[in-house]
Amino acid sequence: MNQPNFLTPEESLDVDAALLSSPEKFLARLTISSQRLLGIIAQDLDCPVESLSHKQIIQWFEKDAKTRQEKGPEAAVLKW
Repeated sequence: MNQPNFLTPEESLDVDAALLSSPEKFLARLTISSQRLLGIIAQDLDCPVESLSHKQIIQWFEKDAKTRQEKGPEAAVLKW
């Protein structure tokens, strides 16, 4: 699986250029990245982002962690 790009260089530059404090820039980057990740989760679960429940999100993270443990970090979506 290709590594998803959670924050493009252009998005990062836009956040850098914004008139925001450092904590606000961090939160903006986190929010943009989270939006992208929610899209990946929704696609994996074949449902709209708007209908994702917190339990589905938690289960997805558990599944990705299990994949990382069983198949190695390159097989998981999240790389850390």
